[in-house]
Amino acid sequence: MQQSHRYLDTQPNARRTAALVIAALLHILLVYGLVSGLGRKVIEVIRPPVEATIIEALKPPPPLPPTPPTPPQTPPAKPVAPPPAFVPPPEIKLQTPVPAQNTITAVVAEKAPEQAPLSIQKPAEVINAKPAPAAPKPRLRAGVNPIYRPPVEELLTNYPPRARREGISGRVSLRLTISPAGEVINVVVRDAQPKKIFDRAASEYVQKFRFEKGEDEFEVDQVIEFHAE
Repeated sequence: MQQSHRYLDTQPNARRTAALVIAALLHILLVYGLVSGLGRKVIEVIRPPVEATIIEALKPPPPLPPTPPTPPQTPPAKPVAPPPAFVPPPEIKLQTPVPAQNTITAVVAEKAPEQAPLSIQKPAEVINAKPAPAAPKPRLRAGVNPIYRPPVEELLTNYPPRARREGISGRVSLRLTISPAGEVINVVVRDAQPKKIFDRAASEYVQKFRFEKGEDEFEVDQVIEFHAE
């Protein structure tokens, strides 16, 4: 019984000793944390949040007013030369004429040089030029027929519309001038029945005629008849 009582009396001392050891360890850790900067980290964690302030951007200064254009500079006026100084005219002294002495002088009249007589040329006589002889008129040949004449259908094609409508027939007498090449170079209407109706159609038709070639021009008469259908 005495031994158990002593065991119980020794337990509170052991607990107290353990508490003191734990307290000492906590103090040692606290001092170590303060020394190693642990306290500073705790303060930074507890530090209040940073407030952000929005600063408005500075507005640019207003643009400067445009400078007015400089007026064109006028060139300086040329200096005007002063008028020349007045110079008085020189004085002219008149000499008094010396009285002439009574002397006799002989005056010899010189003859004027003789002029050559004027020669008047008569205008040249105008020679009357004789007119050039006229070209001989082509001689008329009878009984000469063309070696080529257009078909009669061409003559009917150029039949005057009025004469065709009214059923008028007619004839035209022509005189043709033929060149040495055998071509018709001139047409003259000698007679037409009726007048001024078939003249054009007949003249256009005979201009296509061809004759034999020769050495000179000649004339030939042709008669073209028109028959209404």
